[in-house]
Amino acid sequence: MKLLFKSGLLIFGLFFTVAVFAQENKPVPLKTIPVKNKKGDSIVFKKDSIVRNQKGVKQKDISDVLEEFFNVQPGTNPDTVTTKPSLTIIPALGYTLVTRLAFVLSGNMVFRTGPQSRISTIIASSAITENKQFTFPIQTNIWSKNNTYNFVGDYRYYKYPQSTFGLGSSSNIKDEDPMDYSYFEFYETVLRHISGNFYLGLGYIFDNHWDVSDKGNLDGTVSDYSLYGKAAHTISSGFTFNALLDSRDNAINPSKGGYVSMQYRDNYSFLGSTTSWRSLIVDARKYFNFPEGSDNVLALWSYDWLILSGRPGYLDLPSTQWDTFSVTGRGYIQGRFRGAQMIYGEGEYRYKITANGLLGGVVFLNAETLSAAPGTKLQGIQPGYGPGLRIKLNTISKTNISIDYGLGREGSRGLFIDVGEIF
Repeated sequence: MKLLFKSGLLIFGLFFTVAVFAQENKPVPLKTIPVKNKKGDSIVFKKDSIVRNQKGVKQKDISDVLEEFFNVQPGTNPDTVTTKPSLTIIPALGYTLVTRLAFVLSGNMVFRTGPQSRISTIIASSAITENKQFTFPIQTNIWSKNNTYNFVGDYRYYKYPQSTFGLGSSSNIKDEDPMDYSYFEFYETVLRHISGNFYLGLGYIFDNHWDVSDKGNLDGTVSDYSLYGKAAHTISSGFTFNALLDSRDNAINPSKGGYVSMQYRDNYSFLGSTTSWRSLIVDARKYFNFPEGSDNVLALWSYDWLILSGRPGYLDLPSTQWDTFSVTGRGYIQGRFRGAQMIYGEGEYRYKITANGLLGGVVFLNAETLSAAPGTKLQGIQPGYGPGLRIKLNTISKTNISIDYGLGREGSRGLFIDVGEIF
């Protein structure tokens, strides 16, 4: 019977627990996940501990349901995270508008660098998609022994056929220009704790696009890529200055608090950049219990991605779903809008469907406006909206499987699946 239970859990994981990297997942180990106490230290819970909501109802997740279905007694051993790395590997199927069906193999390593340090993670995944794309991302989040320093890395290799649709948020979906390219990314940031929830840091960032080609607009018009300036190979290499203020009660599924992140990027020719250019990204989020005293959450998000000066390569311009976690613009395909300035806002209301927390729902509304080439004005505002379903993957960490159906203008629509909340 235990074998059946484990098989059922694996089958569920195959279809739902990992999102393909084109909608890059916020990785979560399948084991019980430690959360922070009021002092900010990580603590460990037993899986059979009783978790209740504000009304005293025992909360359930997927493993609870499968244990009941297969009549398996829950384990009593806690899932501990020590200085000895713990590794989880799982295959999965994913689907996004830009990839269609994808097979993903994902691995997640968790450990501590010292007995009192926060949990460090290394995540890697590899995906092969129906659209003949190959992705191999690695993300690292390493804490020093005394939690003074946080080392954040993001490394990716893509072989990535993907269409572009011109510049600016008023671009027409009929102006599709199929592109193909290879891409390598190396981002490394060191954050230092300053005081309370505030961190400052420096980083190095490197983007390399090569073997870039396109077929031209399918409707026969001249593509914005041609007008902007075609380049078979571009490199962007520079330093970043980073600031972070994070007061969220739970980074995976916040119910209160806020988050503000700023990244200033300066690319230099002497570091290998094709051109010198500068950018600024400001990411701000706020969470409220609404109505007050309930388990429901109103979440607000602002994401501004601005080219301050210079002329980046076409594929380095701000674009829909090319943010860090590839989640902006639900309702549109990745890369649908692209331009030198991107102003983005989103609101989402998260509510329970079942009192035990197993099922929840969301409704969301987003809006984005982008300029075309550098020096041009912002264009029309493009909305995205839709409903979503949440399935509880882990009651301790409050991790959900997110299944959203997004709609946009010009008939754009599609299914978006992820692990954890979108923001």
